[in-house]
Amino acid sequence: MADLGKIETAVQAVLDQEAMELVDVQFIHESGRRILRFYVDKTGGIKLDDCEYLSHRIGGILDTENLVDGRYVLEVSSPGMDRVLRKEKDFLRFVGHRAKVRLKVAENGQRNFRGFIKPMEGTLVVLESGDSMLKFGLDRIDEARLDPDIDI
Repeated sequence: MADLGKIETAVQAVLDQEAMELVDVQFIHESGRRILRFYVDKTGGIKLDDCEYLSHRIGGILDTENLVDGRYVLEVSSPGMDRVLRKEKDFLRFVGHRAKVRLKVAENGQRNFRGFIKPMEGTLVVLESGDSMLKFGLDRIDEARLDPDIDI
């Protein structure tokens, strides 16, 4: 299995040069293939040309530094409207937006929560859900994503 920390460190300089942010990186097995997937963003959003360009740059780095053993598929993608929220800076950036949060361990019999992101309280993520203010440490969150309000 690839060391995602080393991979992130290796590609960060390229992302910095291009004024892009690494939102997430995943190494998964899907449909019998090993996929190394990068989610990137930039001011104004990511375009298909950006993904193609970064795919070539990142692929070159990974090949040169031999950071992934064996065959894999490299994908570079936009984080999408339901982008993942992993770091403190993500929650700070999206204060006021709706989010879905799934905890690693249930709290009062519930793992899934929805609400509006409020300013953090120290290291705690705060969600306003109805009349309640829910507070979670980042270490307790299994997955958090923006929950866009889409009218169909």
